[in-house]
Amino acid sequence: MKHYLTLALALIFNAACSEPKEDDNTLVIGMELSYPPFEMTNAQSKPDGVSVRVAEALGEFLDRPIKIRDTGWDGIILDLQTGKIDLILSSMTKTAEREKSIDFSDPYVTNSLCTLVGKDSTITSAEDLKRPGIRIAVKGETTGESYVNEFLKEAVPIRLDQASDCVLQVMQSKADAFIYDQISVYNAWKTHPKATKPIYTPLRSESWAIGLRKGEDELKAQVNAFLADFKAKRGFDALTERYMSAEKKALAEQGVPFIFE
Repeated sequence: MKHYLTLALALIFNAACSEPKEDDNTLVIGMELSYPPFEMTNAQSKPDGVSVRVAEALGEFLDRPIKIRDTGWDGIILDLQTGKIDLILSSMTKTAEREKSIDFSDPYVTNSLCTLVGKDSTITSAEDLKRPGIRIAVKGETTGESYVNEFLKEAVPIRLDQASDCVLQVMQSKADAFIYDQISVYNAWKTHPKATKPIYTPLRSESWAIGLRKGEDELKAQVNAFLADFKAKRGFDALTERYMSAEKKALAEQGVPFIFE
């Protein structure tokens, strides 16, 4: 009996070891799937959004299979550095601080930081954010947080892990403002129009780019070639119509240039 049990276990072990491994040519792309409409999951719990479609197009352009890996924002750079992922395609702003650790492609998005406040807030401009003791919600490890630390030194930052929690702080009057990108602020206001209002005036303009490991110049050149080709073929325009037509219209009505323009 023991002989048959040992044989059965050996067969199971061998079968597990013989499972097909991931293709060495697979491009593993890290993104935090909690940032609609760019990175998210659909009703079937599959990766979806603008960045997912861009990643798929990149794979086709390079003739390489891709794998989307849902990666927490606070560890996404480390995962790139340690080889767990090959690229970061997750609405990441290119900054001088991040360039100390990783490399970046050419920019593919121009976005701006702006502000979400409570419906009855007296805050109307960037100058109002400089009031001593003002409470500003920020998502950790984002450029919203770095902006507060650099330019709003008299503010009281409320550092949270999720953007949705930052919005909730504003809705509950526990924070006076939330600083984040224009599309996210628009969507937060659209979801909670009775409790919030957006201030689209840019605090500063930023560029998103694809993150790569230092020294991978060949892959960087390939990614830049893809971005130029995708833009020339109006790929970003098609994704705008698919995922962000309402957002584009709303920003246009405010006189704010859309991110892919």
